[in-house]
Amino acid sequence: MYNQFKSISLSHRNAPLAVREQLALNEAEAKGIMLRLKDFFDVSDVLAVSTCNRTEIYYSSAADLNNDIIKLLLIEKGISDIDTFNNYFEKFSDGDSAVRHLFQVATGLQSQVVGDMQIPNQIKHAYQWSADLNMAGPFLHRLLHTIFFANKRVAQETFFRDGAASVSYAAVELLEGLMPNPKVLIVGLGEVGTDVCRNLAQKSGLEVTIINRTKSKADQLGNELGFRVAEFSDIEAEISRADIIVSSIVRDEPFFTKEMMVRLRGMSFKYFIDLSVPRSVSPEVEEIPGVMLYTIDSVRSKADAALHRRLEAVPHVREIINEAMLEFNDWSREMIVSPTIQKLKGALEQIRKEELTRFTKNLSESEMEKVDRITTSMMQKILKLPVLQLKAACKRGEAETLIDVLNDLFNLEKEKENS
Repeated sequence: MYNQFKSISLSHRNAPLAVREQLALNEAEAKGIMLRLKDFFDVSDVLAVSTCNRTEIYYSSAADLNNDIIKLLLIEKGISDIDTFNNYFEKFSDGDSAVRHLFQVATGLQSQVVGDMQIPNQIKHAYQWSADLNMAGPFLHRLLHTIFFANKRVAQETFFRDGAASVSYAAVELLEGLMPNPKVLIVGLGEVGTDVCRNLAQKSGLEVTIINRTKSKADQLGNELGFRVAEFSDIEAEISRADIIVSSIVRDEPFFTKEMMVRLRGMSFKYFIDLSVPRSVSPEVEEIPGVMLYTIDSVRSKADAALHRRLEAVPHVREIINEAMLEFNDWSREMIVSPTIQKLKGALEQIRKEELTRFTKNLSESEMEKVDRITTSMMQKILKLPVLQLKAACKRGEAETLIDVLNDLFNLEKEKENS
């Protein structure tokens, strides 16, 4: 099963945003793709992962179905240029590389922002979708729980989850510390502004309003995240209403000026967080009493410090992954011998029961219980050494030879047929 695990990956490492957004999957689409795979191919342990930066499908199959699955995914998304889009995908055709990739994705090593704290939850959602469809077998269950435990170790033993390592997340962390339960106005929904909104959606106690020159984009994001949307023409009224204004407008000169703040007389205390380059908030706004300004440099400095700590923790994170993979690999190899162990137990149990039937007809109930306990204990001790030898052979890569010996020695295939 381990060697049959494979995956395809479309991510920020190889594909631009314009390509990634065409192949993003919501929950219904992810489940639909998994059901299609089940209908068309002989697969098990299917996992469909989709975030803003990646779309990936993991599966177990004796055949390499990577190109076929990519083709199916593109067709489902209405994309006809299959050859071009195929080139954007990474393909993992052996168990070791596919498992390691999933470990790295789930821990945040492969994230655009190293140590992304949202990715473990996104993997858990994907796992739940697979479980809902009964497409997560023992292999995937064990793999995901091993990954979740490794993630717990990463959080407890390293600085890999500490601080906000992206500008957008650092901005959210900053505004959370400014005041309790603020009214937040987001102006501009470029990449940074959109990221700020998505990070804010993970928080509670905030009242968020979004404004964008192209209102359709604001409407779409507002509907998705449950945020209030305002008209750009009402921006001054929205500034008066807000406690914190986050701006990521792209323009050559400041949009928020001292003159604008003077016009808004009588407004309450305001915080501006300017994430634009060039600046969209004039430094002169701080000359107005009650107005404070944080620039992208102060936010980025905070993010850079957190990123530095995370990068220093990467070697430790890789050690944790290697240890977890070693443990999982041992378990996976033992899965190979599990059927033989069960057949051996069944053969010995059959012998035990037959002999008990022959020689215990005249025993009392209490004597029968004693004999049953004694023979059961003997059988378990007889089994112990072969089981330990099988597991040791797995680690040496010699399990198949020992399986053949046990099959011949105890005639296990015949026992299986008889049972």
